[in-house]
Amino acid sequence: MGVSGFIKGFNLFHRTKPRIRLHPYGYIQRRDFSDTKILSSNDSLLPVLIVGAGPVGLVLSVLLTKFGIKCTVLEKNKGFSKHPQAHFINNRTMEVFRKLDGLAEEIQRSQPSVDLWSKFIYCTSLTGSILGSVDHMHPQDFEKIVSPISVAHFSQYKLTRLLVKLLENLGFGIHTLEGPDSLDHEPLRGGEILMGYECVSIDTTDECVTATVSFSKEGKLLTRKIQSKILIGADGAGSMVRKLVGIDLKGEKDLQKLVSVHFWSKDLGRYLLNERPGMLFFIFNTEVIGVLVAHDLTQGEFVLQIPFYPPQQNLEDFSPEICKKLILKLVGQELSDIDVIDIKPWVMHAEVADRFVCGNNQIILCGDAAHRFPPAGGFGMNTGIQDAHNLAWKIASLLNGVAPTSILATYETERKPIAVFNTALSVQNFRAAMAVPATLGLDPTVANSVHQVINKGFGSILPSGIQKAILDGIFSIGRSQLSEFILNENNPLGSSRLAKLRHIFEEGKSLQLQFPAEDLGFRYLEGALVPDSDDGVPAPGLPTGRRRDYVPCADPGSRLPHMNVKVLSNFPSEETISILDLVSENKVEFLLIIAPMEESYNLAQAAFKVAEEYKVSTKVCILWPADTVTRVQPGSKAKLAPWKNYIDVIEVKRSLDSSSWWSTCQMTEQGAILVRPDEHIAWRSKSRVLGDLYSKMKIVFSTVLGFKSMNS
Repeated sequence: MGVSGFIKGFNLFHRTKPRIRLHPYGYIQRRDFSDTKILSSNDSLLPVLIVGAGPVGLVLSVLLTKFGIKCTVLEKNKGFSKHPQAHFINNRTMEVFRKLDGLAEEIQRSQPSVDLWSKFIYCTSLTGSILGSVDHMHPQDFEKIVSPISVAHFSQYKLTRLLVKLLENLGFGIHTLEGPDSLDHEPLRGGEILMGYECVSIDTTDECVTATVSFSKEGKLLTRKIQSKILIGADGAGSMVRKLVGIDLKGEKDLQKLVSVHFWSKDLGRYLLNERPGMLFFIFNTEVIGVLVAHDLTQGEFVLQIPFYPPQQNLEDFSPEICKKLILKLVGQELSDIDVIDIKPWVMHAEVADRFVCGNNQIILCGDAAHRFPPAGGFGMNTGIQDAHNLAWKIASLLNGVAPTSILATYETERKPIAVFNTALSVQNFRAAMAVPATLGLDPTVANSVHQVINKGFGSILPSGIQKAILDGIFSIGRSQLSEFILNENNPLGSSRLAKLRHIFEEGKSLQLQFPAEDLGFRYLEGALVPDSDDGVPAPGLPTGRRRDYVPCADPGSRLPHMNVKVLSNFPSEETISILDLVSENKVEFLLIIAPMEESYNLAQAAFKVAEEYKVSTKVCILWPADTVTRVQPGSKAKLAPWKNYIDVIEVKRSLDSSSWWSTCQMTEQGAILVRPDEHIAWRSKSRVLGDLYSKMKIVFSTVLGFKSMNS
């Protein structure tokens, strides 16, 4: 299936008819997303129950807590995972982390130096010949031109540890079933992380969601019911919440099966630090093929990914001792300190949930529960965290009585197309990764076809031992293509293959790490926003699979373009901040950006009046052109009286010939931009707003908050 067909295969804006559907563990009542009622206020109910204490669930709990919304997190495991898993944090996610009490700065301090992880290296062994290498970091990635922060390489379990610490600082407590602080029958008030609790059924009414959770205590399997206004399924790729509510996944299943081997070796780390530092090592030799992820060369922490072909192979074929031998074959020399920590089989899928929101808009899927990507490009965890960022302010607006329940439906409207696009991009990037072994004479599609023939064709009637011997023999013949006899410049076949390989690397057709255009440039086309009047909803573009630079854009639904500014109340201080920093991190607040013009001040006055009526906090930013202000008080106080929630800032240009911020946004200074609490643009006017300013701003706020259908 091509990328275009992959995207078209999803129903991007799935709508369901009202119905009640029975499930083995209870029932879910579903209503159409057009429901615009305000959620009933019941202070005895837990506001939000989050199922899943991975990075996505934890980030969402941090964001909600900072917005003043109480929540409780359930985790079926009795402890947090120590498997490294995801490790690449992209630009947009790092921008989100900048608002989480110093999290981004802590990651930057703790991560390895970038020169130790910027490269992907392709080799015959870690001590053998290098077939090629690709440096994925460009100089502009660190110049902070398009973003106030750079990407990071930081293992998921370390991120989880920092998020838990952050939540503890916000007043959360971690409760285990064995400890004295167990809450197996205590009422939940928010601020709890409950370890060892699994959601086994879900029921909804107009008032609440009731989750039945099971837990084991003193050898007995017990259950309790937890009622909440909203339930979030952030419980990973195998989401029980998704299964309980009967939401299906669409896409490609079983792209590849692998075994993940987590191990430590300081000797290997020291060798790679000195000889060939990198993030990923693609190793091809006659004995074994694998991908080594260097999570931390200094500490010597690695994860090895090895192709897995069950049922001919099983986990007994990957015991710790066998894995040590495989590691040594991939290294190419002896190591005395290999310590295998964990061995896990896993299956690579490329699927997106039919729906992200159901049950009267009270049950919501987030992260891997809503979409399962190949790891190529690192979109999985990053997309999930950006799901949480999109969702948090909407939940807070609903529970604070600012918006109707329909605002939660815009979460699916906005995030599902992004998930579909990122799934297609991840698949395309995965296919690019497969081009390297195919060029070397090891076409993975052939290997998978051979495996299918053995499983379902004539081979299926053979005894399992013979099936395994046939599979091993065929793969051994395939790996012989990697022998030094073939793979050298003096062999015409080997020389041709090596030349093709160099071309793949030079043209950027191999596995890519960074996608700045997609990372920072994704845009919501419909949802909690007001499209430009002259802007028909464009069809989403197809991913190219190549790195493309981000081009700043101020279209509605886009992330607010970054520019450094100085706060005039601190003038003439040299301290600069990003314009993104003007969006509040501690409350749900919209930001209206204007230039210091009479008509724009009048627009701001109208926005303040409407925002007060809707009981939604709004701040006005007056953006002064560079080098035009020499006084601390530029006069906005008198222009905006009696309103006081405003801030004067001045542009900080990188050079004299740099474009103004308004030019970067392809707007005139007579225009205005309204920014949502998630730093995406809710509405903009490219030039002067004409007519009744109060009526115009009332339409804008009612549309964004979801009252438009109620008022029409």
